[in-house]
Amino acid sequence: MHITTENDPNRLRDRIGRARVVLWDFDGPICRLFAGHSAERVAGDLVSWLEGRGLHGLLTETERESLDPHVVLRAVDRRHPGSDLVAELEERLTQEELRAATSAMPTPYADPLVRTWTAVGSRLAITTNNSPRVVRTYLEGRGLADCFAPHVYGRTQELHHLKPDPHCLNRALRAMGAAPGEALMIGDTPSDHEAAGRAGVPFLGYARNERKAKILRDAGAEAVLVSLEPLLNLLRA
Repeated sequence: MHITTENDPNRLRDRIGRARVVLWDFDGPICRLFAGHSAERVAGDLVSWLEGRGLHGLLTETERESLDPHVVLRAVDRRHPGSDLVAELEERLTQEELRAATSAMPTPYADPLVRTWTAVGSRLAITTNNSPRVVRTYLEGRGLADCFAPHVYGRTQELHHLKPDPHCLNRALRAMGAAPGEALMIGDTPSDHEAAGRAGVPFLGYARNERKAKILRDAGAEAVLVSLEPLLNLLRA
């Protein structure tokens, strides 16, 4: 069944059966955004850009070496919240994400799963730390935009609202008129799991390999799939 922590398909069926609304993280469950455009290189470019402006001391050594663009962005925002510097850095990241979207790799079974879930009457939203412009660009390219529109909730200028803050999940629930218990979040990081917990939304982890599955389990995720195929099979059944 490809279920790493939940070997009972009835429990999985129960988990998805209660979900009127499904909140998807984007980079991971829907696609690998940086499959052909390295996130590590993007983070390095952001650090170099800051250093080129004489702002080397703005980041700690750990932040500089994180190789995660969102860590860099969040760190600068903590020190200069709401500044033009943060706005410019965020726009640079958005442009890199837009470039990455052209070579993003669809997550196996994600496209038919999205279409099937829509066909059986569930409503879908994207709740992500990526730019909503990037998400819409990708979904339009895959012919999936109508399955989510208009419910794409991504990064805003208010960077303290990035997950694990539940802000984007709460926005989705309010807009869709759904109670947390009627929803399900599919995410692939501990910050997704934490955001879902803080919003009161049941969580289903997706991990593309066992190493990532272990990270989710260690963060407390009870149900983790290493393939979306079992979900698709359950919905089609």
